[in-house]
Amino acid sequence: MQVGFSFLLFFDLYTRSYIHTYYCILEDEFDWKVVESNSNLKRPVQFYDKIDNFQEKNCPILRFRSTIEGPFVPERFAQLLMDAELRKKWDVAISQVYEAYPIYDLDLANIIIGSKYGDCSRMGVGYCQTKKSVVSPREQLTMCGIQDFENGGSIIWGTEMEDSENHLFPEGKRHVRARSHIFSTTLMPTGPNTFDVEYVLQLEIGGNIPSFMNAPVVSETVKQMFSYAKKYYSGGENGDLEKYINAKKSLQNVFQDRKSLLLPF
Repeated sequence: MQVGFSFLLFFDLYTRSYIHTYYCILEDEFDWKVVESNSNLKRPVQFYDKIDNFQEKNCPILRFRSTIEGPFVPERFAQLLMDAELRKKWDVAISQVYEAYPIYDLDLANIIIGSKYGDCSRMGVGYCQTKKSVVSPREQLTMCGIQDFENGGSIIWGTEMEDSENHLFPEGKRHVRARSHIFSTTLMPTGPNTFDVEYVLQLEIGGNIPSFMNAPVVSETVKQMFSYAKKYYSGGENGDLEKYINAKKSLQNVFQDRKSLLLPF
């Protein structure tokens, strides 16, 4: 099933308040509480702060910053989150995750969004389900995308779909709904072989989980992700990243790169 023009118009309206809130976060317009700060690049994250009960949603918003050594390949970082096999390497709770409804007409998406927020290089609706552990399984339905910018940076973003879109869930038994009110991963190259990552997440776990347990559970999972990402980008995991880069170069020799209609890069 492809997502059509009407859905893109819905996307445009749906994300306006989200984008405004996110840019306020980038500009530090809120009162953040520092939880952790260090300069040891071998540790998963170098900075971690949060805001409790952000926007009265009964769950905190968490922000992590980390420096990673390795080639700057933003779309591969997105795969660490959305590819089931890669996700299982660092997230023991994941059962399934996949892009359920990709949007293929990215030129139309960029015309609707406009150039202010970069060039949209990927967008769609994804589904995620966790395993049963100390709590029952959770599931999510999120709209996600990748925005690329002239300065070389990229933002991987996502936000939970409203209940009015529940018909997009896959068939089968429904589980307790978790909700990512705000999710973003900003990547910026800082050198020939290094880049910085800022990961922001406000996740409502759902069910009867006490709100004070949210930050410890989420922060531990995020640190596991960064630990794996540092290993992955430094050449570990049997050189999977190098294989991906070589395959991408080979493909570029055959097919002309997609060019943005709105940005000159």
